[in-house]
Amino acid sequence: MANATTKELLGKVYKMVPPMLESFHKGQLGRVAVIGGSEDYTGAPYFSAMASAKLGCDMSHVICEPTAAAVIKTYSPNLMVHPYMRQSKNLATAENLDTVATEVLAMLSRLHVIVIGPGLGRDKLMQETCARVITEARKQNIPFVLDADGLYLAQTRPELVDGYKECILTPNVVEFGRLAKAKGVRVDEGKPEELCAKLASAFGGVTIIQKGAKDYISNGTTTLVSDGEGGLKRSGGQGDTLTGSLATLLAYRKAYHDGIWEHEGDLEKGETLALAAFGGSAITRECSRLAFKEKGRSMQAADLTEHVHQAFLNVVGEKGSKL
Repeated sequence: MANATTKELLGKVYKMVPPMLESFHKGQLGRVAVIGGSEDYTGAPYFSAMASAKLGCDMSHVICEPTAAAVIKTYSPNLMVHPYMRQSKNLATAENLDTVATEVLAMLSRLHVIVIGPGLGRDKLMQETCARVITEARKQNIPFVLDADGLYLAQTRPELVDGYKECILTPNVVEFGRLAKAKGVRVDEGKPEELCAKLASAFGGVTIIQKGAKDYISNGTTTLVSDGEGGLKRSGGQGDTLTGSLATLLAYRKAYHDGIWEHEGDLEKGETLALAAFGGSAITRECSRLAFKEKGRSMQAADLTEHVHQAFLNVVGEKGSKL
């Protein structure tokens, strides 16, 4: 059972979610892109992009390596897959970092939110292309979520994300430790929520979701604890449902602040970012609970995908609907 604080927070998330209106046109409820997907890792970007789609964003893109694109296209015809990224070994003679990055950056003006990292890998060219994406996203004030190998950029080049308030990092315990080391934050001193706040402050107020038995969410000044029941299976790929859910909620946040429907308008931008982070965590934990209830120890990341909508209905709720 959710405690009063959780209920209150999810009630605010509910306010931020657009209703389903006939007056909306395609794209208003979110244009999201997941940037990652390498030769070895095709599942992660799919799980992230599908979570975005299942949570209701209008257009869900994957920008990935050509070898990954061919595979991801077979997973679902609902995703738009763009083979614009390149691993160093697959670079054609006429291609270089500039030509690759230019093609990816050209998409940014069409997007509301970006997820960087699922299936990205550590290839130097893939990493450097994403560094350029982050720099350009900041110029265009596009929110982004960093996970997995996207966090490697924050670890090795923290200046890329320092002070950018429209950014969410989603480290697990190991990744959190690496980020803390990069910023000189001792992880053996203080409670988890205090450490999360300390690291968020060290990054200049970015929002961090430290994943674990409980998710700790902080921007350095406001700290929330997401402790809804989840599943007991720790299969790989569950974090991809989180990043995709965050992306759609960040797109809904933009729609809220753009005023595309009539509402009270009483939520501030700093608050709604924290609410998107908390809502994404709560929905993912409920996804995990539902999938584990059905599958038990056989549960896999793909099982969470099928429960995204029901998890949303359970923890946030639909507006004016009999669903």
